[in-house]
Amino acid sequence: MHPLFVLIGPTAVGKTRISIEIAQKINGEIISGDSMQVYRYLNIGTAKIKPEETQGITHHLLDIKEPTENFSVAEFKKMAEEKIEEIVNRNKFPMLVGGTGLYVNSVINDYNFVPESSNQIREELKKIAREQGIEVLLSKLKKVDPISAEKFHPHDQRRIIRALEVYYSTGKPITVYHNDFSGQNTNSKYKLIMVGLNMNREKLYERINLRVDKMLEEGWLSEIEQLLKNGIPTDAPALQGLGYKQLVLYLQGSISLEKAVELIKRDTRRFAKR
Repeated sequence: MHPLFVLIGPTAVGKTRISIEIAQKINGEIISGDSMQVYRYLNIGTAKIKPEETQGITHHLLDIKEPTENFSVAEFKKMAEEKIEEIVNRNKFPMLVGGTGLYVNSVINDYNFVPESSNQIREELKKIAREQGIEVLLSKLKKVDPISAEKFHPHDQRRIIRALEVYYSTGKPITVYHNDFSGQNTNSKYKLIMVGLNMNREKLYERINLRVDKMLEEGWLSEIEQLLKNGIPTDAPALQGLGYKQLVLYLQGSISLEKAVELIKRDTRRFAKR
């Protein structure tokens, strides 16, 4: 049974800095558990670690996908498990740092995967979203899977489409495939060392707000404008992530920059709370 160090915690709590310090002490290599940092060219808005910040610690599963490519939890699980094996074989200590809770859970627990759905269905749903608006799809989802519809943000096109894909492909709501992670990792195939970081909520929310402001100062908008200039469509998977979709709405003229920033901060705080 391979050892696996897992570092989790809400966004902006300081996982990146602490993971580097730990990796230096245990001869570790870091596997990113972030679903958005897999995309190339998304650096500022994903808070992706800069090369000069790694301090020589090897990082895996960064910049492995084009912004237009889909990336599933099943694909992540497979790649992360392969990396764990490689790291152990080099006599290093594998560290999973996240990130996206669903992705981390898929590695450390037995996971019930959602069946693959039809590309044709996905494209038809995207077309409806483009021509009629995401509200139409959300209305459809409320009829077939009200639980998911209640959970998703009204502008979360990627998840709304995914839930409808699953229903139209299988006849079952996506909630049927949700996994229960309430146990104590008794089924994990790894010898786990898990650390969860937390801090006072008011302080965390303040850090989130400051981080959003800093990202904008560093050129987050320009990063998105360059992607669009290079032909990346606004409904590309990479542009459905938290923060990116709100700024795309601003660039499209749908909302003001002030409103976009307000939504990003609010939604990031909600994400951290979850």
